[in-house]
Amino acid sequence: MEKYDVKFKKKFGQNFLKDITIVKRIVNTCDIDSNSLVIEVGPGGAIMTRELAQVAKQVLAYEIDQDLTDELAKRLDGFNNVDVLFQDFLDSNLALDVKNYEFDKLFFVSNVPYYITTPIIIKLITSKLKFNKIVMMVQKEVGDRFTTSPGSRDYGSITVLLNYFYDIKKEFFVSRKNFVPEPKVDSLIVSFTEKENKLPLKNFDFFEQLLKDSFQFKRKTIRNNLKKYDLKIVESVLCDFGYDLNVRAEMLDVEVFVKLANELWK
Repeated sequence: MEKYDVKFKKKFGQNFLKDITIVKRIVNTCDIDSNSLVIEVGPGGAIMTRELAQVAKQVLAYEIDQDLTDELAKRLDGFNNVDVLFQDFLDSNLALDVKNYEFDKLFFVSNVPYYITTPIIIKLITSKLKFNKIVMMVQKEVGDRFTTSPGSRDYGSITVLLNYFYDIKKEFFVSRKNFVPEPKVDSLIVSFTEKENKLPLKNFDFFEQLLKDSFQFKRKTIRNNLKKYDLKIVESVLCDFGYDLNVRAEMLDVEVFVKLANELWK
């Protein structure tokens, strides 16, 4: 078990993995090879970073906590293929940073801070980089939400958004007991593989907003949640799929929302 001599900061969501067997299992979910660049957010105690560096050509890690500078330097001593940028990943110019490297495959593998899980995924989507695979450790309830189906109480706007872009898979469960300090929740390893044949979408920002509006009040119908839109168009699209304006958003799959967005976009 890994031991850490650091001061953990709750504001950064710092919970470090201590079981190397879990780390190896995470790395093995990807086909990382010597021509791969791997992006990691929150290397923390570098337990994952070191494993990634042993199989990848290069690892680019983003760490917001500058107090970890010396600790990471010590733990990554001898790993010449790791670059650590001490900055907020959400403020980075990811596409520009990646241009500094030559690689054949691109991966994102990270035990991300739970409080910024969704913003990190949106960052990856909007970067327009082509990832061979994204593998993230997320809070179990969040992982369930990402992978659920229409009709489930966990089904929401983020479910639809992510399933538009990715085939999403639950890889395995990780108990809270495998972290230090021990968090209050269990975790899931979830992988995202970009869909090869995505449905045509006219405007991503409009699609994202439409999803938020559709699910703003989960127990209300589409008629109520989308009343600021052209309901004649909404009704026509829903009719094409066998629904009416009294349906709730949680019953509609990705294809319905894509067509709604495309038909409503001006």
